[in-house]
Amino acid sequence: MPTGKWFACFSVEFAEPLPPWKGNVVVGIDVGLESFATLSNGEKVANPRFFRAEEKALAKAQRNLSKQPKGTLQRVRAIRIVERIHERIANRRTDFVNQMGRQLVNRFGVIAFEDLNIKDMVHSHTLAKSISDVAWRMLIKSTESKAAYAGSKIVLVDPKYTSQLCSRCGLIVKKDLSERAHNCPECGLAMDRDLNAAINILRLGLQSLRIKSVGVYPR
Repeated sequence: MPTGKWFACFSVEFAEPLPPWKGNVVVGIDVGLESFATLSNGEKVANPRFFRAEEKALAKAQRNLSKQPKGTLQRVRAIRIVERIHERIANRRTDFVNQMGRQLVNRFGVIAFEDLNIKDMVHSHTLAKSISDVAWRMLIKSTESKAAYAGSKIVLVDPKYTSQLCSRCGLIVKKDLSERAHNCPECGLAMDRDLNAAINILRLGLQSLRIKSVGVYPR
């Protein structure tokens, strides 16, 4: 690693039977910036904002680096300080998504996420820095890597209209990004925008697995 650390990895084969599938406990997850994740059961996970928490320290270190003449020991030391801050941000982000992924597979048999194109969102979106910071793709990959050995299944669904579709009646209710509530003029459903999306994500995930979606829809 740039900071000079070394890591040792061990691979061990063992014949441990896989746990039974927890198919009767299901969840859809809508990731976002307001909250890191909203679960279809109503739970919310706060956005840790890893980069934002270290932004001032990183800016100070980078300013100090820019003042140091090239080829000097002071510049080498300043580079190492910047690298350590980046490493600290990355480590905190990785630890967070690994812990959340473990909690999800321990609790749920089916976990549905949106199949988001993060690269396109970062390139074209005005919130590129915030999107890069929240590590949505890392969460999905971390959860996928743990799912089989926890008796869980991960399903990725088309994100099209998950935020706009009414999770009760199916009407398209258009919303700007600034609108945080879903209010359906057809059936009267009023709820948090992200929760509405999470319910839609779960419904789509269960449909793709051909599992009966009893209890998915809000009353």
